[in-house]
Amino acid sequence: MAQALGVSVATVSRALSNSPSISAEMREKIQQYAQENNFTPNVLASRLRQTNVKHSKVIGVIVPEFVHYYFSTILSGIEEEASSHGYTLLVAQSNESYEREVEICQNFLENRVCGVIVSQAKNTVKYDHFRNLIEAGCPLVFYDRICTGINASRVVVDDYDGAFNAVSHLIETGCRRIAFLGSRPNMEITKNRYNGYADALLQAKIPIDNSLVINCDNGDMATELVPRLYHVGESAILSQTQQQQPPSPDAFFCINDETAVSVVHALKRLGLSIPKDVSVCGFANDNLSRSCDPLLTTVEQRGREVGRLATEILISSLDNPQVSQHPIKRIVRTKLIIRGTTKDNIQ
Repeated sequence: MAQALGVSVATVSRALSNSPSISAEMREKIQQYAQENNFTPNVLASRLRQTNVKHSKVIGVIVPEFVHYYFSTILSGIEEEASSHGYTLLVAQSNESYEREVEICQNFLENRVCGVIVSQAKNTVKYDHFRNLIEAGCPLVFYDRICTGINASRVVVDDYDGAFNAVSHLIETGCRRIAFLGSRPNMEITKNRYNGYADALLQAKIPIDNSLVINCDNGDMATELVPRLYHVGESAILSQTQQQQPPSPDAFFCINDETAVSVVHALKRLGLSIPKDVSVCGFANDNLSRSCDPLLTTVEQRGREVGRLATEILISSLDNPQVSQHPIKRIVRTKLIIRGTTKDNIQ
């Protein structure tokens, strides 16, 4: 908040406590901003900043959704590394909700966690709750979904390289109309994976067809989308008046394995053969990819290593406070796992 308003943390603290040392105009401005951005003063956090109390051995972790295999592997890596250094975890699920994320950060402060490891919710576009953690002296490390508006340490996989290699593989096996099924465009992982997708097409001199770039990041959306792309159902009836229908995709590059597996199921219900007629590639290498028929080609994200590195960075900043003043960025390399949903012959 202090950074957003261009004032000191002390000024914010005095305004929220109605101190007469702050002008009425400034108090009103700060209090109005706090109300609009769901900010509540945390007395305990303020006291912790002013004392030399040794930090606790509890790390707060925010997971967007427990059900995703990738996040569960990251959590395993966090727990293993934290445990080896004598730390325990306080884990919470944002359930992809900004409001819940704000609440969790406040709870973490109240429970005096020593630091926080977080992957932000899909709909998070305001970041004062993260700034509040930092201003309270609580180190912050992002993983997977990072916040570029916060100068904090982060650990991500090489989304660009993973996407570039996956789409290059699809092109090398003869695919030309490759659909990109991504997530919300405000998310860095979407941007980076799209850039990898686009550069692979451009390198192969294949024009980018924006009609094939679609916000579709879960199984339900994929199940609804695929028939439309193949002109099945109501959309096909409506398009019969058109002189020419756009060609359907001959491949799908999906932002996660859940979406990719649902694409496979939807294509099979349309009577299409995989990968003879259509190729499909996911991103994660989770359990779904190994239970799909055919087995899913996908990009291995190495979630356990992401969790381990994020925890290592956080603990290092706790042991050496000066480290937290210089955010650390780590990139984990990906690996393309070629299986049965893409052709194995190079065209």
